[in-house]
Amino acid sequence: MNRNVRLRVIFGAAVVLLVAIVAALGLNAVPGVDIPDSVRIVQAVVTIVAIAGGAIFAYYKLEIFRDFEPHLSISQNVSHRALGTKYVHISVTATLHNTSKVAIEVRKALFLLQRISPSTDEEIEKLYAEVFVDKSESYIQWRTEEKFECSWGDDELIVEPDGAHSETCEFIISEEFKSVLIYSYFHNALYSEGNRATEGWDATSIYDIVKDKEDQF
Repeated sequence: MNRNVRLRVIFGAAVVLLVAIVAALGLNAVPGVDIPDSVRIVQAVVTIVAIAGGAIFAYYKLEIFRDFEPHLSISQNVSHRALGTKYVHISVTATLHNTSKVAIEVRKALFLLQRISPSTDEEIEKLYAEVFVDKSESYIQWRTEEKFECSWGDDELIVEPDGAHSETCEFIISEEFKSVLIYSYFHNALYSEGNRATEGWDATSIYDIVKDKEDQF
């Protein structure tokens, strides 16, 4: 059953329950009519179910509770410095900003450093074909040079509403690198298959080392 069908079923059930409640209340208002306790119990149950059905309908159709879903934005600050004569140190600080009204817990994160330049003509042509010709990829798959994964225990990394938290990752790469792509991803601890929770949040930055090298040396 797809979402549209579920919405129609929920809406129909809510309408039926509302009609039942109105009919029951109208019966109560008829002079001289004595309503048995069993009927009153049924009325109470129907009222509760109707309220719950209305809340479910509002959640799916009107989305009035969206403000209570987790929302996280990530900003990245990247810098570099020379190491010896052949290497460069890259520092990446990812800052998590909680813009929602609920606390957000993170237990897993991933940082990638991908090489953009230098790349050979053959490599560039292959990457171009994958996205724009064969369409086997939805975005350019730059070569991953370094990967760093980190994890936290229960309640170890929680970002409160309107709060922020920073994580720093370091890479050491060859001084031949001119431009890199920095990617960070933070997994939502509340996510599981089948629910509506966001799986995670990510950020991407393109960083040019060559320009700063010219200024630095």
